[in-house]
Amino acid sequence: MATTADFRNGMCIEHNGQLYFIVQFQHVKPGKGPAFVRTKLKNVSTGRVIDNTFTSGVKVKEARIERRKHQFLYNDDMGYHFMNMETFDQVSLNKELVETPDLLKEGMEVEIVFHAETETPLMVNLPTHVVFEVTYTEPGVRGDTSSTNSLKPATIETGATIMVPLFVNTGDKIKIDTRDKSYIERVK
Repeated sequence: MATTADFRNGMCIEHNGQLYFIVQFQHVKPGKGPAFVRTKLKNVSTGRVIDNTFTSGVKVKEARIERRKHQFLYNDDMGYHFMNMETFDQVSLNKELVETPDLLKEGMEVEIVFHAETETPLMVNLPTHVVFEVTYTEPGVRGDTSSTNSLKPATIETGATIMVPLFVNTGDKIKIDTRDKSYIERVK
C-alpha cells in the first residue's frame, strides 16, 4: 500500500477496480480544511484521462509493473508481434495496446509494460525519438511562405504522414517525436 505522499508521475495504481497511471499530481494545502492531492489518472485499458482528488494521507494500492525490452517483428491480422530481447519469446498484442502503431518499423526496439502479478501486457512504449526516411513529399517552393513556420505533409517509410518544414525533401532522414508525431530535425 502507498499513500498520497508516495505519488510520482508514471506510478501505476489500482483505483475503483481499474489500473491507472498517474500522469500528473499536485499536493494542495488550502488555508481552511485538510490537505488534498489533485491528480490526472490515465486508464490503462481505455486510455482515457480523468481528474481525481485524493484526501492527503489516504492509502492506495500500488500495482507492480515491469518494463521489458522487445523488438517489433511484424504485424498481420492476428495482431502486432514482438520478441523479448533476453528470452527470445514472442508475444502477439492487439493494436489498442500500441499508442502510435503507424510509427512502428520492423526491427525497432520498444518497451512493453507488463502487470507483474498477472503477466498481462498493459501498453507498448515506443522510443521517444525515432529516425525515419521520407518516402514522399511535395517539393517546397521558395516564396510559398507567409510565415516562418510553414509546414507541409510528408509520408515516411512506415506510411504515416508527418507535418515537416518546407525544406525537407523526398529521401531525407528526419527525427520524429513519437509522443505527438512532430518533426524535430533533419538527420544527416
